[in-house]
Amino acid sequence: MKRRVRKTLLWIAAGLLAWLSVTGIQIWKFGGMDYAVKSDCIIVLGAAAYGSKPSPVFEERIRHAITLFRTGEAGTIIFTGGRGDGATHSESEVGAAFAIGEGVNRNAILTESRSRTTRRNLVEAKALMDKAGLKTAIIVSDPLHLKRSSVIAEDLCMAAVTSPTPTSRYRSLRTKLGFLFREIYFYNHYALTGD
Repeated sequence: MKRRVRKTLLWIAAGLLAWLSVTGIQIWKFGGMDYAVKSDCIIVLGAAAYGSKPSPVFEERIRHAITLFRTGEAGTIIFTGGRGDGATHSESEVGAAFAIGEGVNRNAILTESRSRTTRRNLVEAKALMDKAGLKTAIIVSDPLHLKRSSVIAEDLCMAAVTSPTPTSRYRSLRTKLGFLFREIYFYNHYALTGD
């Protein structure tokens, strides 16, 4: 009996490991592709802000969005993200201010300051899109963040493609693997809970 239980547990563990491995490969491969096409807007997913300045990770997302904007991929940039604990500025405010400082017209920028998670980023961005009559979007974030973001956007019935930051701050194998393991967890958490 014990042998049968042990064998069953081993099969379960092997199946779980296989599932997590396949998920990790999908996340990695998806993030390596740029699916940007001409769209109505660019959605920049929030990341940390240090006071009135974007974190290095957030800055690279903002810069990529500005590049897409300048090359005519979209005429509007939506910055998402609320205030972290103890923060003086919301992520979206910081992103918008940085973009304006880089020459983006403030009339081409929309912001929301309520979201604290990727799903809420996209829920709030969709609300802004609907209000402004924007139908299509390019989602900008770090490469390994985009598979989950794409699935969430699809579940929200958003007509969205993804474009990874080519200058992601996650460059070393160690930092990439750390991000990947975190995304594997959050991807499966979303699949199970919808949040």
